[in-house]
Amino acid sequence: MLAKRKLGNEGLEVSALGLGTMLMPDNEESVRTIHGALDLGVTMFDTADLYGDFLLGQFGGNEKLVGRAIKGRRDEAIIATKFGVTHSQGPKGDPAYIKKSVDASLYSLGIDYIDLYYQHRPDPNTPIEETIGTLADLVKQGKIRYIGLSEAPADLIRRAHTVHPITAVETEYSLWSREVEDEVIPVLNELGIGLVPYSPLGRGFLTGQIKTFEDLPLDDYRRHFPRFQGENFAKNLNVVSLIEDLAHQKGCTAAQLSLAWLLSRGEHIVPIPGTKHLDRLKENIGALDVTLSAGDLEEIERISPKGIAAGSRFGAI
Repeated sequence: MLAKRKLGNEGLEVSALGLGTMLMPDNEESVRTIHGALDLGVTMFDTADLYGDFLLGQFGGNEKLVGRAIKGRRDEAIIATKFGVTHSQGPKGDPAYIKKSVDASLYSLGIDYIDLYYQHRPDPNTPIEETIGTLADLVKQGKIRYIGLSEAPADLIRRAHTVHPITAVETEYSLWSREVEDEVIPVLNELGIGLVPYSPLGRGFLTGQIKTFEDLPLDDYRRHFPRFQGENFAKNLNVVSLIEDLAHQKGCTAAQLSLAWLLSRGEHIVPIPGTKHLDRLKENIGALDVTLSAGDLEEIERISPKGIAAGSRFGAI
């Protein structure tokens, strides 16, 4: 069985690595990958009501895939999903929307309760106290077990936590996206809140599998991201090459080294690398067997310091 980690102070324990399902197509290979994850001891599965086959222009549907895959194995899975972002509207967090969303997610997933329920993005039009108060009522009703926030700033996390304990914050965090180290992580450490990094492999760049822009399929969403374009691509590829060299010295892959570095940042951190393929999942799990010495960590800091990535995180899609 995989090592376990605790998120927050309310008793949630999950596998040290989870599985992000956002880009999983609704097919049997995805179901087999989720089954394989369960067989290997992965317990944390991350989805959202918005997720679907984006390449086909489909928003929603991913929860149904996850629900179908865990049917008959519910007791082995910790299900994290999100509300609050739609394709046509901005972030939402008003009580009426939350109550409608949680019932829709429970139906799509085919389950009686959601383990970890995140607000996908802060709603600028609804006070966070009102949003968390509604979620606290859902905890009392047994529809959700734990409350989370996604891509929330430090001040909002602190305000939310005064209403009801926040179990986890999901945000982008990796060797080339370290902005959360400035303000968010100190607040999480202070309040005892878990951190769930998404895109822990830099949207695949840190795996070392992407060598040229042409390696990305024509319909790949990453073609629109600044870090994958032009001079930025070349600069970032140089950093990844250095990470690959160090990984080779350690007898592991660049992906495993990158995940091991994240895991070393604190016992409250549970990365959720996404993959559609079981072999990649097994490779990622191998990161749990990689031990980084103080010298290794110093070398990683030298070759990939905070702010090293060229280009912004997001671009127009």
